[in-house]
Order: sequence, then structure tokens, then C-alpha cells
Amino acid sequence: MTPKTTLPSQNSNERLPVAGLLALAMTGFICIMTETLPAGLLPEIDAGLHISPALAGQMVTAYAVGSLSAAIPLTLATQRWRRRKVLLLAIIGFVVFNSITAFSAHYGATLLARYGAGAAAGLAWALLAGYARRMVTRAQQGRALAIAMVGTPIALSLGVPAGTWLGAAVGWRLAFWIMSGLTILLIAWVLAKVPDFPGAAHHERLPFRHVLDMPGVRSVLGVVMAWMLAHNVLYTYIVPFVTPAGLAGQADRILLLFGVAALVGIWLTSRTVDHALRLSVLLSLAIFVVVAGAFVIGSASPAVIMIGVTIWGLTFGGAATLLQTALADAAGDGADVALSMNVVAWNSAIAGGGLLGGALLDICGAASLPWAVTGLAAAGFLIAWQARSHGFPPGHRLEHGSGS
Repeated sequence: MTPKTTLPSQNSNERLPVAGLLALAMTGFICIMTETLPAGLLPEIDAGLHISPALAGQMVTAYAVGSLSAAIPLTLATQRWRRRKVLLLAIIGFVVFNSITAFSAHYGATLLARYGAGAAAGLAWALLAGYARRMVTRAQQGRALAIAMVGTPIALSLGVPAGTWLGAAVGWRLAFWIMSGLTILLIAWVLAKVPDFPGAAHHERLPFRHVLDMPGVRSVLGVVMAWMLAHNVLYTYIVPFVTPAGLAGQADRILLLFGVAALVGIWLTSRTVDHALRLSVLLSLAIFVVVAGAFVIGSASPAVIMIGVTIWGLTFGGAATLLQTALADAAGDGADVALSMNVVAWNSAIAGGGLLGGALLDICGAASLPWAVTGLAAAGFLIAWQARSHGFPPGHRLEHGSGS
């Protein structure tokens, strides 16, 4: 039985709990910064720990493995816990494990700390979207999630270069201590501004298989994999991709341009996610396919690269908001479990994009990357197009089911 739904009138214009939502955004910012900080500090880290650059790079790998392996089990294990308690547990994990990373002089202990930080991130990412949705009315959920997700592109476009500069200036250990300090401030912020919610009652706990079998969940996860694989094949190898256009020395500016465009994309998505979620997903993927096709033809042109990266950023900025909203809507009361699956799918796509892009780069050269992106993005479009009944239904999202 589908409950009768009245579309929002003034509901959606009620005041959003911006301070609390920004605390969630800061949590996402800490997640991304903790994940990517070692990548910009490899020379300092390998000198400090007396290891090779390849071993230093495994600090990023250990974090990703932690997120992949822990997101679903930790989410299932904490379903009955009060929500703010779980959120604080994840955030405190960052304090503990970043502090160990900053203090450790032993490579093995450092890797274990990075694994622990990744596990904390996996739990945090599984919580954030569902938490933001519970803080507001159904009519405000799309805009609330857009605010809660804004920390990610900020970290990628501004935070990572700033962290890299800071680590080079004051040392990589102090950079991790600063991350711990910021996270302690975040704990106080969460306690002051983020409301608490009860966990699931014993009879409300939904098993993993039940949530995975819900109509629309697999379709959304399929789009997540295809879209994020396409994105990461190109994003991970952006330097070799832009080199034929003579832009290798401007990779930092190109990534900044991408990040700024992604912020605009988040704002645009906040205006469309509720009443045109399906159209937003299809349009974003269709434009991404066109941009990838332009890269196939004009990869040697600086103008094509710069314009294409800007449009690519616009289409990508709202991806997290759109896909997590669709997934949570499809899963209903199983949203947290479904979103833990999203963490696994998203991180698998990051790893898979690196592997696939690296193989293509070695075997076929940088010119092959946009071909792969075109095919993967087109596959994502087709999955979303076919998920009309469940996953990405047309019309206002409040017309479909009761949500979570």
C-alpha cells in the first residue's frame, strides 16, 4: 500500500538546520582530507619513516581497504545504537588514528592506524546521508543532503592542496596533528548542533540481503559503479591525460577549476534533486558522455580540456547528492544499510578506476582514457534510464513511497 502524499508547499521553505548540516559536511571534509593527505606528502613520509615511496603510498591503500571492509559490518553492528553516539564514535576514530599516524615511528603501526581511520570513514559515510535526511522534513531532504555533502568537493579542490602545502611547510606529522585538532573541534560542534536520534528497534533491524533485494537498490548501486568508475578512470590520471595538450604543469589549476565547478554543481542539484531527480541524473550522465566524446576528439586542444573539465565538474558535483537520495528513497527504513553498500561501491569504483585507468595508460596510452569514460558513462545512463519504476522514478520524489 502506498501512502497518499501531498507535495510540499511552504514546508520546503522552512528554515534548514544549517549549523548541524555543516557539521556533517565537516565530517565529510575530514574523511576526504584524512584519505588523501598522504598522497601529497609521499616524499616527506618516506623520508620520515625511512621507507620507499611505493611503501608510503600504501598508506592510501590501507585507508581504502579499511573503508571497504568495515562499512557494512560496522553499520549492521550499530543499527540499534543511538545515531549521534555512532557518529561520534566514527569522528573519535579519526582523532585516535590520525594521532597514532602523527606519532608513530613504525611503518606497521602506521598502516594499522591508516586502516583504522579508513574503517572510521566507512562508518561515517554510511551515516551522513541518512543523518541529514532525519534532521529535516521530507520536503527538505534533497537540499539538506546537498549541504551535508559540500565538504567533499571543498576538500578535493581546496583542502588537499592546502594540506599538501602545510605538510611540506611544517612537516607531515604536524599536518596529521592539525587534522586531529580540527576533529576535536568537530566533536564539540556535533555535540552542540547535531540532534540525536534513536537507533533501529530490534524488530526494525533489516538484514543485508533484504535491503539489497529491495526494488531499485541494485539499479542505483549499478549507476554508482558505472558513473564513479568513469569519473575515476579520468580523474586519477588527469596529469597524463592533459599532457598532450601541454597542460601537465597546470594540473593543479585544472583540478581547482574542476572543484569550483563541482561546488556550483552541488548548488544546482540542491534546486533540482527533489522535483527532478531522475532528469538530473540522466542529464548529468548524458552531458558527461558528450564531454568524454569531446575529449576523444579534442584531447590535444587546451580549450577543449579546460571547457570540458568545467562542464565535467558541473555534472559531477551533484552526483553524491543525487545517488544517495535515490538510494535512500529506494531503501526506505533500510537507508543506513543501503548507504553502507554505497560506501563499498563508491570506494570499489575509486580502486577500480585506478586499476583500469592504469592498465589502459600502460597498454594503449592516455588517448584511450576518454574512450573508456564514454563507454562507462553511457552504461550508467542506460541503467538509470531503465530504472524508471524503481530507483530513478520520474516526477517529484515525494510522490513515490514514504521515504525514510
